Order: sequence, then C-alpha cells, then structure tokens
Amino acid sequence: MGSTTSTKNGTWRNWGGNVSARPAREVAPASVEELTAAVRKAAEDGLKVKAVGTGHSFTSIAATDGVLVRPQLLTGIRNIDRQAMTVTVEAGTPLKRLNVALAREGLSLTNMGDIMEQTVSGGTSTGTHGTGRESASIAAQIKGLELVTADGSVLTCSEKENPEVFAAARIGLGALGIVTAITFAVEPVFLLTAREEPMPLDRVLAEFDQLWSENEHFEFYWFPHTGSTTTKRNNRSAGPEQPVGRLAGWFEDEFLSNGVFQAANWVGRAVPACIPALARISSRALSARTYTDIPYKVFTSPRRVRFVEMEYAVPREALTDTLRELKRMLDRSDLRVSFPVEVRTAPADDITLSTASGRDSAYVAVHMFRGTPYQRYFTAAEHIFTAHEGRPHWGKVHTRDAAYLSGVYPRFGEFTALRDRLDPERRFQNDYLRRVLGA
Repeated sequence: MGSTTSTKNGTWRNWGGNVSARPAREVAPASVEELTAAVRKAAEDGLKVKAVGTGHSFTSIAATDGVLVRPQLLTGIRNIDRQAMTVTVEAGTPLKRLNVALAREGLSLTNMGDIMEQTVSGGTSTGTHGTGRESASIAAQIKGLELVTADGSVLTCSEKENPEVFAAARIGLGALGIVTAITFAVEPVFLLTAREEPMPLDRVLAEFDQLWSENEHFEFYWFPHTGSTTTKRNNRSAGPEQPVGRLAGWFEDEFLSNGVFQAANWVGRAVPACIPALARISSRALSARTYTDIPYKVFTSPRRVRFVEMEYAVPREALTDTLRELKRMLDRSDLRVSFPVEVRTAPADDITLSTASGRDSAYVAVHMFRGTPYQRYFTAAEHIFTAHEGRPHWGKVHTRDAAYLSGVYPRFGEFTALRDRLDPERRFQNDYLRRVLGA
C-alpha cells in the first residue's frame, strides 16, 4: 500500500486496515473546474461526495458509498509570497513533499506532526498536530483556503474574506466542502536541537509543568507495564547542523523503531503474556541522543509498523491525573499493551472544532498493533479521557457522538449552523459525520 491507499475490487481501505468502503465511483480531478463539475454531477445522480487523502485516519471520516474524490492530481505549490511569508499549495500535496519543497526554498512550517504521509488537506481537516508550548497544530498555521461547496461554487476564505467559514473550515472534517488549496504561514528555515532521553514516568509527571515550560516542544512516550518513558525535547538552535549519522539513524529509526518493534509486536500478538517483558526491553533499547537538523527531519519520523490509534485532548492541567489513572487501570487489568502511550501538548487556538479550541491541551494517544483486538483497551482508556472532558482526535478511533461533543466544544453550534448554510442537502455527509455532527 505504500504511503497511499488503494482501491481493490472496488473496495477502498484505510492505512490502519480497520475501515473499508465501496464507493459508487472514483474521480481524480486535475483542476478545480473538474472538481466542481464532479460535485455537480454527483448532485444530479443523487450521490454523496467525499474527498480522501492517504487514508491515515482511523475513523470512517473519508468513507463513502457515493463519489470518492482522489486529490492526487491537485498537487504542488501554487505560489510563494516572500513578502507575506506564505505558501499556497494544492490540497492533494503530501506533507512530505511540501516539507522537502519548502526546505529547498529555504522555508519551513513552524510546527508539524510526527507523520508526514498525509495530504495537506487531509492532515489539516482532521486536526493533525505535533507538540508545542506556543506553536499549535498544522491547521492553526493556515492563513487562507479555497473550498468547493455543495452547489459547486468556489469560496476563498481568510481572516478578512468569509471569516466565519475560515474559523471553521481550517478543521472542517470534510463537512463544509472540499478543500482545493491551502495558504500556510511559513518562516525562514531554522535548526532544531532534539534531545531524546529515557526518564522514569514518576519523574516526568512530577516535573511535567517544568519540562513543558522550559522547552519549545516537549513530548514523551510511556511504555505500559513499565515505569519508563522516552522523552523528547526540541528547541531552536544556532547550530551547527549535527544530523543523526546514517548508521545510527538507520539503527535507531529503522532497525529498533520499525524492524525490531515490528517483530516484538508480532511476538506479542501471538503470545500476549510476554508483552510486559518485551516492553521492559523496548523501553531500555532506545538510548539517549542529541542531534540538530532542519525542522521536518527532527519533528517527523518514519512509521512503518501499522497500528490503530485513539487519541484524546484533555485540558493541560488534567494530564498528570489522566496518565496516572491510565497506568492504574492497566496495572489492575489483564490487558497486554505492546505500543507506547504518546503524550504531546498544544496551546489554545481559535478554530471552531479544533481539539485545542479555546483551551490549552495535552494529548494522550493509545495505540494497538494492527490486527490485535483493541476494543477493550480503547474503551477503558476512553472512559478515563471522557471523565476529563476529553475531545477525541477527529481522525482516530473513538465512540463519541454529537450529544457528547456539543458538551465539550463551546462553539459546536456555530459549526453545525455553518454546515446547514453551506451544505443544506448534506452532499458531503457520511455515517461518521452523521454521528459526530448530528443529522
């Protein structure tokens, strides 16, 4: 499957392998005009429409039995404005290609997530984020976007133009229209020094506020069944560049993080009882290291071991309680979890349905190896997250519906009212949106 999803025998599947759909037809428009024509034609035929990126969502947010729009021909940079320090890209451009192209131009996004396989529109529409004290999700770096709405018209929006659409469509869940281009704020390329080191979980939790406040980007991975974490601090640096050596990089990022980790997960799936022992070995395998490089080479890493994921944003001040409860739950249960729990942060932003909308947030992500039953673990974790008014990542497994979400998003009604205006006939509806936004 590589970085993108394929449709076999008419069935589309996502990257995690947990969602499939059979669209009535697929289109790959080469221009905004072709896309508007496809949306109008779908309306004539009484079919729903969904754009799909690389299928990196674990929810059925992109699934449709109507017209599946593939954006692979809507790619590339439209314009770089060095005066305004913005770059406008076509919606189907993979983040990976955007990062490389920007670096060639001596530019960079301020912050990014740790996976860059997604398209820019798929990544932003679901709220993809990294970790940051002041810098927020990828969508929060959007300065303008172009959207094809249900009647086939093309809306451009920014803080000045259609501002109420701009407030919502940066993380639009595919519910307001199909994004065709995005304008991002960029800055001159800079260097980050990454410091990765093991640290006991108790210490990380006791010193969390300090670790968060002293670093521009702080995150950690906790290995269930152990008291160990791997911490990562990324801070801007004057240089010089000191990238991870090729052999060391291959050993840590490919051999240990992907190769050995894949094998350990296979063993764990076959013999769950040995997972705690494997976890202790895994938590010790990654040693401390420091390196300095351009942002995308520090923020992102290859993820070749397939998994299924649930992630919730809780208020940042609730993080230590949330994690202690998660650890207590695992210690008391017979669950065996071979994937680390990932913890990141984001500052409050002003996007209507952003997981960090209006509140400083901490993200807790739980993962299970693909093909391992994950329901019991995720259900127990979700219980803990929702007790803290957690907001689920739109592209990751969760069971929440509009009744719950309208309670944790103060601006929920603002979004649904805008959707009523832009898509009154629900051309972009699917089962997932019906559940999370209401009928």
